[in-house]
Amino acid sequence: MGKTTKIADCKLIDFPKNHQLNGNLTSITNGIEVPFDINRIYYLYDVPGGNSRGGHAHKDLHQIMVALSGSFTVTLDDGQDKKSFHLYQPYQGLLLPPGLWRDLDTFSSGSICMVLASELYDEEDYFRNYEEFIAWKSSK
Repeated sequence: MGKTTKIADCKLIDFPKNHQLNGNLTSITNGIEVPFDINRIYYLYDVPGGNSRGGHAHKDLHQIMVALSGSFTVTLDDGQDKKSFHLYQPYQGLLLPPGLWRDLDTFSSGSICMVLASELYDEEDYFRNYEEFIAWKSSK
């Protein structure tokens, strides 16, 4: 699937938001809001101002990124088109299918990026070199 993934395959997902006077609660459920089984959850935090994260692509991994606190920008590249998403709502996630180069930047102070992943960590699933990623995308 990853080779033919386009920017249009990404979308923002609104998770249920239970608003109460004493605070909000959002739940995320496999098979309902998440179109894949979550096998790993990790989060990025304490990213120094001006720094970026990401700078890679995945062959098979599906992800959803959520700004639990603060905000950041995710720029996606499918080898032909680029699009940026500014994430800032803890009840909204960005669905990332495999086969897209991603860069994360403009982290606000105190921001937390949670990632729901379809697979366990596997270095073999990564492209960390943009030219290798483009060559892979071109080979069909």
